[in-house]
Amino acid sequence: MASIRKLKSGYRAEVARNGIRKSKVFPTKQEAKDWASRAEYEILNHDKVAAKLTLGEVFERYAREVSPAKRGHRWEAIRLEKIGRDAIAKIRLEDLSAKDFAKWRDMRLKEVAPASVIREMQLMSSVLTVARRDWELIGVNPLSDVRKPAKPPARDRLPTLAEIEAMQFSAGEDLEKATARAFHAFKFAMVTAMRAGEIASLDWDRVDLDRRVALSSHTKNGRPREVPLSTRALELLRELPVLDPVFGLSSRQLDVLFRKLRDRAGVAGLTFHDSRHAAITALSTKLDVLALARMVGHTDLRQLRVYYNESAEELAKRLD
Repeated sequence: MASIRKLKSGYRAEVARNGIRKSKVFPTKQEAKDWASRAEYEILNHDKVAAKLTLGEVFERYAREVSPAKRGHRWEAIRLEKIGRDAIAKIRLEDLSAKDFAKWRDMRLKEVAPASVIREMQLMSSVLTVARRDWELIGVNPLSDVRKPAKPPARDRLPTLAEIEAMQFSAGEDLEKATARAFHAFKFAMVTAMRAGEIASLDWDRVDLDRRVALSSHTKNGRPREVPLSTRALELLRELPVLDPVFGLSSRQLDVLFRKLRDRAGVAGLTFHDSRHAAITALSTKLDVLALARMVGHTDLRQLRVYYNESAEELAKRLD
């Protein structure tokens, strides 16, 4: 039943039907009554109301209620808003089927790479899973029956010595300048296998030079981890001016500056993340697979195959 109570700040409407309770405060009594009537109708006619919702409206609710709890919530909300402008977002849940997503997939593949389509399908599947399991808006996830595009082959791009020298010249040696520190961060990544976000967020109070350990809290899986520091990693840290964070750069600054110095050096096809490939390939000659997985933060040993890029020629030399 609905009830309206007068408060100093306005009127509180309370609804309790079928074991579900809702309440909200409004400035006027009439607004409280109108809301209570709608709330009662939605509770009593849940299935009908849910069926009339469009996929875009479900995206909006997910971005509002679920995404903020995630570390990458901003980018997730941006992606949901973009997909929400597609024709598929205007389809009601009651009319939504696997063929709608298959059609969307095929059209999207004409615009972006398969990897991007896979990420967007995974995001939409997460939304529909919450809509089914937590919100009880749908009985099944129609996207679960849709084939994802074939995954592209893993990157095997490693920086060459000539490219590193060219980028060093492009960046300069003066670490008081942000561009030089951006390349310094790249070199640090090549010996620690830390990601750009981890490096950009590294504070001095999380670096123990005596224990040779850096605490990374900005990890991909959200779990803090201690990163062992080699002698070379310590040298790179000690060469930096005293700044906070350690490299004095945000994630965005690091990305922009690295791209600029790379392009100025005439290096093509290299990303900052390729430093992680280089680091894991080099570290694999020093650490066993379990120690390597712990250092780079992988809980699934199969993930190492994506980054491990030692050539057959190099493996042959290790056999002697």
